[in-house]
Amino acid sequence: MARLPPLWRPGLGWLLVLGPLFFLSYGAANHYAHGLPAVPSIVFDWERHIPLWPWTILPYWSIDLFYGLSLLICRTRLELKRHALRLLTAQLISVACFVLFPLRYSVQRPPLDGWAGRLFDALAGFDLPYNQAPSLHIVLLLILWDFYRRRTRGAARAAVHGWSLLIGVSVLTTWQHHFFDVPTGLLVGLLCLWLWPLDGPRPGWDWRVDASRRRLALAYAAGAVLLALLAGGLGRPGWWLYWPAASLTLVALCYAALGADGFQKRPGGRHSLAVRWLLAPYRLGAWINSRAWTRRAPPCAAVVDEVWIGRLPRPGDPEHGRFPRIVDLSAELSIRHHGLRALPLLDLTPPAPAQLLEGAALVEQAAGQGPVLVCCALGYSRSAAVLATWLCSTGRSATPAEAAALLRRARPQVVLKPPLLAAVEAAVTLARRRA
Repeated sequence: MARLPPLWRPGLGWLLVLGPLFFLSYGAANHYAHGLPAVPSIVFDWERHIPLWPWTILPYWSIDLFYGLSLLICRTRLELKRHALRLLTAQLISVACFVLFPLRYSVQRPPLDGWAGRLFDALAGFDLPYNQAPSLHIVLLLILWDFYRRRTRGAARAAVHGWSLLIGVSVLTTWQHHFFDVPTGLLVGLLCLWLWPLDGPRPGWDWRVDASRRRLALAYAAGAVLLALLAGGLGRPGWWLYWPAASLTLVALCYAALGADGFQKRPGGRHSLAVRWLLAPYRLGAWINSRAWTRRAPPCAAVVDEVWIGRLPRPGDPEHGRFPRIVDLSAELSIRHHGLRALPLLDLTPPAPAQLLEGAALVEQAAGQGPVLVCCALGYSRSAAVLATWLCSTGRSATPAEAAALLRRARPQVVLKPPLLAAVEAAVTLARRRA
C-alpha cells in the first residue's frame, strides 16, 4: 500500500494563516468592545457560587497546544482542509458575534500569585474581559475534541474526554466566562461540525425544489420564528427555546435547498454528531409523532416474498430483532442494526425517480435472503413508494396502481397521494427505458 505523503507542511501553512488571524481578529473585537461607552453582561444569580480554581488556568491554556498540533497531524488532505475550515468558520462566526453583540465579564478576579498567577497575568496581557458569547474557547474545544476522539482508542480516548471536560469547566472556574457563553459556544461549534464534516459529504445547495418542499420549508421556518419570538418574550427562562428554533431553521434549510443530505445520515443508519445535537428537539418530536400516528396500527405487515413494510423499529421493539435485513428510508430518524441499508429520503415530499430506483435496488438485493423490512418513520408513504417501484420494476406488479392496491391490502394505512404515485410511475418508466 502506497504511503501517504506527509501533511505537516500544508498543515503548518494553515497554522501560519489561522494563528495570526486569531490574534488579530480576537484582539480587534476585544478593543472595539473596550471602546464602547457601555457593554452589558448576561449573568445568572447562581453563578456567584462558581468557585475560582486557579489551577484550571493550565487546562485553559492547553487548548492552544492542541489547536496547533491538530493541524500538523491530519491524515488526508481532505481532513486537513475540512478541519482548517472548521477552525476558520469558528473564528469568523464568533468574532462577528463579539462585534455585533458585545458582552462583558462582570466579576473582578482577585490578584493571584505563583505559577497560576503568572499564567493569568500572561492571559490578561492580551485578553480584556469582553469577547464573551459565544465562548470561542468552547467552540474550538468542541472542534478539537471531535478531531482527537476520532484518532484515539481505549485509554487515550478516555484521556481526551477527561482533559476536554477540564478545559470546558475551566472557562467558568478561571472566571473568564459566564454560563450563557457555554451553550452559545456549543451551538456555534456544532454548526461548524455540521458545515464541514470530516467523515462524509458536506451539505450541497440546490434551490430548485418543487412546490411541496417550498411549502414545508416555509412551515418549518415559520415555526422557528415563532419559537424564537416566544423565547425572547419569556425572557431568560425561555431562552432554551432558541435550541428548537435553531433545529427547525436547519430543517427548513434541508427542505428549501439541502435535501436529505442536510440530515447527514450515514450508511450505518446513524446521524452525524452535529445533527444528533443540533436537530435533537426536532428528532424527538419526529419520533413522538411516528409513534402517535402508528399506535393503533401493526408495526409492520407482510407484502410478498418475505418483504415487509412498516415503521422504523427501535431497539427493544420485537421487529428490530425479527428481521435480519432492514431497508431504512427515513432521513430524520436513526437506527442501529447489523443488517441495515439506509437511503435517507425527505418526508412528505415525492422522491426523485432515481432515488426510488435506488431504493428498489436495495430491496431487491435484500430480498430472497430471509425476511426484510422496508421502513420509514410511519411505514405509510416513503416505504410504500419504494416498494411500489420495486414491485413494478421486478414484474411483481404490472402497474403502479396495481402495486399501490397490493400495498394497501397488506397495510391499509398506506398513503400514496397523486404526486407520490406520479413519482413511482416516472421511476418505473425510467427503469423500463434503461432495460
